[in-house]
Formats: sequence, structure tokens, C-alpha cells
Amino acid sequence: MRTIKLKSISAIAVAALLAISAAGCSNSTTTQEDSGVAGATTQTVASAVSPSATSAAEGSTTGTAAATALDTSEIFSDRDLEQSADLTAATQMNLVSNQDVTLDAEGVYVLSGEVDNVTVTVDAAEDAKVQIVLDGVRITNEDAPAIYVKSADKVFVTSTDNENYMEVSGSYVADGDTNLDAVIFSKADLTLNGTGTLGIVSSQGNGISSKDDLKITGGVYTIESSADAMEANDAILINDGTITIDTQKDALHSENEEDTTLGNIYIEGGTLTITAADDAITGNNLVQIDGGTINIKSAQEGIEANNIVVNDGQITVYAIDDGINATPKVSSDASIEVNGGTINVSMASGDTDAFDSNGDLSINGGTINVEATSAFDADGTAELNGGTVTVNGEAITEITQSRGGGGGGRSKRP
Repeated sequence: MRTIKLKSISAIAVAALLAISAAGCSNSTTTQEDSGVAGATTQTVASAVSPSATSAAEGSTTGTAAATALDTSEIFSDRDLEQSADLTAATQMNLVSNQDVTLDAEGVYVLSGEVDNVTVTVDAAEDAKVQIVLDGVRITNEDAPAIYVKSADKVFVTSTDNENYMEVSGSYVADGDTNLDAVIFSKADLTLNGTGTLGIVSSQGNGISSKDDLKITGGVYTIESSADAMEANDAILINDGTITIDTQKDALHSENEEDTTLGNIYIEGGTLTITAADDAITGNNLVQIDGGTINIKSAQEGIEANNIVVNDGQITVYAIDDGINATPKVSSDASIEVNGGTINVSMASGDTDAFDSNGDLSINGGTINVEATSAFDADGTAELNGGTVTVNGEAITEITQSRGGGGGGRSKRP
């Protein structure tokens, strides 16, 4: 079972953390079980102080207020991580052009066929878990999603070892009060996994949208979209997979207008290659990176959130505005915390910052290489407590802000 925890760095942050102590997943205050193929998981929420946060705080008399992080040991269930489906009782379905399909019961459905103007709708009970297996599917629609999850507890989209493709060429037609806007559109938790490939093209909308959690744990994905490539109300959670995105808006976007503890992005593995006209990775509340390879080839903002925590991973960013930017979205206590990983940030010329925190900035570990006119800018404290940091080819031992941050450039080395 996974317990999602939040850490606080100093007493200054306690009030803010109380407000966001439920961050991490859409079912954070309830128990969720994935029955079926590979067992079950349970998700609960608690509060705790993580070791990295404790050590950072002990090294400073003032600390860095407001940085937060998730203990994410059980976000992904066994079934999320299983890359093949149990086909023992599966229903085989060969799609036919101009004939929509409705899946109204829990089960495993294997889809195949090259078709036009077909929507596979999941309209099952609210406690139903439905698994859609893509076995050589090609769907091209004019104005409706290829997959529309209208009702279910959770849906898995699993690719077999072959090629699959889904495209919506025109503008989307609403379903009553529901504004459909993606090639795969889900009103329930959605997990994509498998061993095959899935290409997605959305000429006038999002690539994949979930009104709850969106998880990717395996498979190879290529997404081209005019709006957000991957969008979720509650959280985008990536464990593995190879994802290539070319978007005219945001690549990964998580935002919840009703609950400020949500709107999170968590990455612990996989390979992401991103070209974005706007932000590459943006979460209203929290972005946490614990692993994986992230190559942001071009974006206005590389990584943006109220709070950003990097514990590990290989991250390369080229950005036109800010490389890594913490900005008040749901709380005035914005922060960037780097505890590990390798981060290479190069910036376009002009009024740009490689690391820009509208609050506090704390580098406690990792290897950071910056090529920019302005490497660091913080409105609060700016601390270099550990790690190896190089700016324009020169190793530094303290953070010197290029302009007007409120905290100065204080270094505390172990």
C-alpha cells in the first residue's frame, strides 16, 4: 500500500502545508483498489517530514519555507504497472467504420481494425474497472474522441506489441454539458500502459485529457496537439514509457480549479522528449521529479509550478522565458528545491532566468549546469547547500542572483 506524504522544511511552512496536505492523487482521502489482473493497491494520506527536508533544514538557521514533496511509494498499483492484460475472459471486438461502440460493463476488451468516425465510449458503473487492449487499432475521426470514458471507476488503455494510431482532424462536438476536447477523453482515472506504440494527433484540441488522474507506466507514445498534449485535473503520474510530444500549447498540464491540493505532476521514470510552444511541464500545485530522462528541446517555460522538487533524473531544458520557475498559483509560498539528479539548463537571450523562484530556492544536491545570462533569481532566500553547480562553464560555491531577488545569495556548504 502507498501512503502519500508531504514534507515541510521549516516551521514557517506549516500553515501552507496544512492547506496542501492532500496533494498527490484524485483519491487521496479514500481507498482505491485495482482488482483484476495483478492484484490491488490502497492509497491513503498522511503527513511526515522526509529525510532530505530534515537535513536541509538542520543546515540552516532560517531554512527554506514552503518546499513540499510527495512520498510516492504506492501511487502506482500492480495493475497499473502490469504491461499486459489477462485475456482469459476478454471480449474481442473488430471495429467497423461509422459504428460507435459502447462498453457498459467491467471487463477486458480487445480492439482491432482500421476505421473512420468511430468513438469507443466507456459508460459503465461508477465502481467498474475497464481495460481496453489496443491490438492494431487505427481510428480517424472528424469531431469526436477516439476513446471517451463517460463513466467508470478506472480505465486502462493497454497496447499490445504493435502499432496503434488515433486522430481527430477537426473541432470537437460537446456531449451535452461535457466539453469534449481530446483524442482520448476521460472523466475517470486513466492509465496508459503496454508494450506497443500509440500515435495521437489532435488538430484542434488536447491529445489526452483526464478529469481525474492520468498515469503512464509503459508503451511508446507520439503526441501532436494544438492544445495541451497531456492534461489532467488531479495529477499526471509517469512511471515509465517513451513519450514524444510536439504541441502548440503545454506538453504536460495539471490544474484543478476546485481543489488547490491537486494539480500535481510526478515523474519517476520513462523518457520524455518535448517541444512545446508554451510550457513543457506545468502543475498548478506541485511538480516532483524522482527519476527518468526529460529532454525539453524548446518551450517558453521549461518546468513551472507553485512548488518544484527534483530528487533525481536526467533533465535537459532549453527555454525562451524561464527554465525552472516557481510561481504563486495556489499559495504565496512558492519554492524550488533540488536534492539530486543532473539538470542542464540553457536559456534564450533576453529577460530570462534559468532558475526563477517567486519565493525560495534551495539546492541541496545534484549536478547542475547552467548556460544563461541570469542563472538564479529568487524573491525569498537562495541557498546552495550541496551538489555541483556550474554557471557558464565556471563552478560556483554560492548563489549570486543576477538581479533583484529578495533573499540575496547565501551559501551553506556541508
